Amino acid sequence: MKPAEKVAQPSSLLGAADHKADWKSALPQADAPVIAYLFTTFPKATETFLQREVTGLQALGVNLRLYSMWGGGGFFNGQPVTRFPKWKLLTLAAWLPWLAVRHPGLLGELLRGVLINRPRSTLNLFENLLGLGFGLIYASQFRKNRPAHIHAVWGGAPAASAWLLSRLDGHEYSAAGHAYDLYQHGGDGWLRQKLAPALWIHTSTDMGRRTLLEKGLPDGKIHVIRRGLTTLPQLKPLRAERSRTPLRVLCVARLVPKKGLDHQLRIYGALKAAGVPFEARIAGAGPLRTKLENQIRAVGLTAQVALLGHRPQAEIAAHLSWADVLLHTGVVAADGDRDGLPNVIPEAMSAGVLVVTSPAAATTEAITDGITGRVCPVDEPASWVEALRAFRNDGENENAGAATQMQMAARAWVEANFDAHKNAARLAALYRECTAGHSP
Repeated sequence: MKPAEKVAQPSSLLGAADHKADWKSALPQADAPVIAYLFTTFPKATETFLQREVTGLQALGVNLRLYSMWGGGGFFNGQPVTRFPKWKLLTLAAWLPWLAVRHPGLLGELLRGVLINRPRSTLNLFENLLGLGFGLIYASQFRKNRPAHIHAVWGGAPAASAWLLSRLDGHEYSAAGHAYDLYQHGGDGWLRQKLAPALWIHTSTDMGRRTLLEKGLPDGKIHVIRRGLTTLPQLKPLRAERSRTPLRVLCVARLVPKKGLDHQLRIYGALKAAGVPFEARIAGAGPLRTKLENQIRAVGLTAQVALLGHRPQAEIAAHLSWADVLLHTGVVAADGDRDGLPNVIPEAMSAGVLVVTSPAAATTEAITDGITGRVCPVDEPASWVEALRAFRNDGENENAGAATQMQMAARAWVEANFDAHKNAARLAALYRECTAGHSP
């Protein structure tokens, strides 16, 4: 382990509490220019970061009109979420001839796009067709009740809609490019074409910014604005080293290939073989559950490792309160999919839970080895055992207090980089800049 550097103590939460009061008291301004926010599904239980983003923008007075193209719908914070009725896609049989007559060049461009920029997967094709269908069907509504600006939250279906609405009626828009949009099956096949006309592009990691640049998008349009936490929990003290038996290990992850959970189970097997007592909880649902259950039984970990299934955010907070360490074993999946910076990592850092992560994707933007946590190669279980053993025995060797130093440094990183108030304010400033002069 690298020696832990001395870092500043986390700032007082007094200022954060005052900020939180302003956050709750502010209301969206009905006379402000309207921003149409396009989602694939909203609200979605596994995308609490988007709920925080919307809540933050509303609290700063941004006047949002919310659209969900697939699931979701209903109300969010008392505001309606317009859900796209999929049966309306049947009306495309009438809309396409209209497009051919009114915008023949645009229809030709779409057809050429299908032939030249072939979708990387069936899902990618479906999402783009869904977005184009939404844009075509809702064009008249957007024309009659014109928003000042459109923002596509994802680079798939929402960006396809924003692009088409722009081409049909000159709507100005911004768009986002995040992990799935950028990487799975090589990324969205039409991403560059959809994002190039955008006024600006939102991504939440430096890794995402580099990938957007590699795809030929201009640096000046790309804004790295991280997600964030609306409130920070009280920083819990580490359990005394002699009390960290068994060591409490938590993983919060969907049970999908990019989470590297097969590697994680091998790490638990190595931890058991090394004689380190531990309890592990894996919270999350997904298609790999049966395979992981079989692996747990095969390596004799049924007494140490529990698969909890999906848990709501409030319950995750309780598990973080229980845990000593959060493990993240992310990998680049065979189809190219990978995480950006999983939100649970800063959530754990804010709560005082020590983090051990693989270096895949953007995790090392938050976790610096030996400073804010530990970074270990996912295929070297022994290095994870060493890191976890050191956390359990902290205070009994020459690195006494290193875990506490990491805990404090991790909290300071969150306060500086993962404050939803500050990050929502940066987004709000972009919206206000691009809608200056617009009437509601």
